[in-house]
Amino acid sequence: MVEPEKSPIVSAVNTPSPPPSPFRLDGRCALVTGAARGLGFEMAQALALAGATVAVNGRDRQRVDAAVQALRALGGQAFAAAFDIADLASARHALERIRQEHGGVQVLVNNVGQRDRRPLDAFAREEVRSLLDVNLVAPLELSRQVAHGMGPGGRIINITSIAGPISRAGDVVYTMAKGGLDALTRALAAELGPRGINVNAVAPGYFATEANQAMVDDPATAHWLAQRTSLGRWGRPAEIAGAVVFLASPAASYITGQTLAVDGGFLAHF
Repeated sequence: MVEPEKSPIVSAVNTPSPPPSPFRLDGRCALVTGAARGLGFEMAQALALAGATVAVNGRDRQRVDAAVQALRALGGQAFAAAFDIADLASARHALERIRQEHGGVQVLVNNVGQRDRRPLDAFAREEVRSLLDVNLVAPLELSRQVAHGMGPGGRIINITSIAGPISRAGDVVYTMAKGGLDALTRALAAELGPRGINVNAVAPGYFATEANQAMVDDPATAHWLAQRTSLGRWGRPAEIAGAVVFLASPAASYITGQTLAVDGGFLAHF
């Protein structure tokens, strides 16, 4: 009589642990500018849920504190970093505090942007300078400061726009700034690559945010997007977050100098 084969007893001690998810950000500190609301908050929330400790930036301390509490209520780790990114002295002070208290920034998301839709001749020279300072010069300065403390594996993610590669009348300064931010992404990737720092960008399309509420409520705009985008609709704010987590994570370790459009197919559709 042949006895049935006995199943081997596998020791729990010898069972290999599954490899960590390549999308986890545990132990990393992420600074997200303009994170108190809108797309910035969605990015901050996703990074926190992926395990990062998130520095929530904004100029309004009350809104920043409220965003921090909301992230903590979800089980994330977050703290306030209230400063004006265009104020270099304040930015340096905040970054030094983050270095002392949290070991520095390993992921920087340059999300702050200002838009002023006016015709070409409506802008005074100083108004152009001011918009470029916030949308382009400040991300350069913040990236430069953060890069000093970043080691290999550091990530810089610039939030550009589909208004970078394409344009329309009445939006000249914003388009110029976002096109410059795309170019800055490539330049920083070349500059910081030898240090092991990856620099990429995310270009949002049309998202149904609070800032766009008037357009969201306009049936004509919804009809236009139905014809103009492959997915035929507005983007939901949470849909921006996955791209940012991906580019911040080890899963994107060999991607740098790229701009990822999150636009429902706007740029690819005609």
